[in-house]
Amino acid sequence: MGSRPSDSPRLLSGGNPQIPKGDGDGPVQAYLDAMPGWKRDAGRRLDDLVVRTVPDVRKAVRWNSPFYGVEGRGWFLSFHCFTRYVKVTWLNGSSLDPMPPDDSKHEHVRYSSIHEDEELDEALVAGWIRQAASLPGEGLF
Repeated sequence: MGSRPSDSPRLLSGGNPQIPKGDGDGPVQAYLDAMPGWKRDAGRRLDDLVVRTVPDVRKAVRWNSPFYGVEGRGWFLSFHCFTRYVKVTWLNGSSLDPMPPDDSKHEHVRYSSIHEDEELDEALVAGWIRQAASLPGEGLF
């Protein structure tokens, strides 16, 4: 079993970083830094795509996952590391066109996944980000 520096975040099931709840870019960057292996690059690409698409995006870490939202509209996107993929949660995904591919037990939530050997369709994801940011999200801040 490998060791980790005492100041490194603990990796939970599936390699998801355990990052304390916090607002702003700092906690999100700590999460991205702690993502294991190829998932770190996927997370950074997704974070960069969100920032380029929604320049005034709000960021936070909640429930060991980065969240992205728009002031006055709430959170629209989150993601989480699993063993074989990064799961992107579209909090208002049922309103996106086309809808993200994976359904949820929650009426409005949809998911998409990023796998190691798949190329991220940046045009599609940017379109979803643009749409999602313009819609009412979850929870106001």
